[in-house]
Amino acid sequence: MLLTRASEYALLSLDVLRKSDVPLGAEQLATKLSIPKSFLAKILQSLAKKGILESRKGAHGGFILVKAIDEISINEIIFAAEGKKPAVFDCTSYAESCPNGAIGTCAISPFLANFQTKIDNFLDGLMLSDIL
Repeated sequence: MLLTRASEYALLSLDVLRKSDVPLGAEQLATKLSIPKSFLAKILQSLAKKGILESRKGAHGGFILVKAIDEISINEIIFAAEGKKPAVFDCTSYAESCPNGAIGTCAISPFLANFQTKIDNFLDGLMLSDIL
């Protein structure tokens, strides 16, 4: 399972936003966290589309949390930031060269499926409040 900087930046941004009583813009957050503004803006928009943040326009606009941190799962954050669910192993990336010829038919497929279920359940139960 590879989590990219997108997940890292999402978590760091949510930590700053949870401490703020006012909306913060992408530029403010990027400066505070020393991360690229354009990349962060895309992540923040994704978090807003998934209902984790609200994007407010205007002079006093920016992003603000719309859920309590004990209601936001780490799985939700990763999905919003990465654009896909975290996967233990992605057979599709080399499906054409798989010696078994079909995804999900190899000897370790049951193990991988079971492991993925455990990871999904863990991340669904792990809330933002648990790590901040």
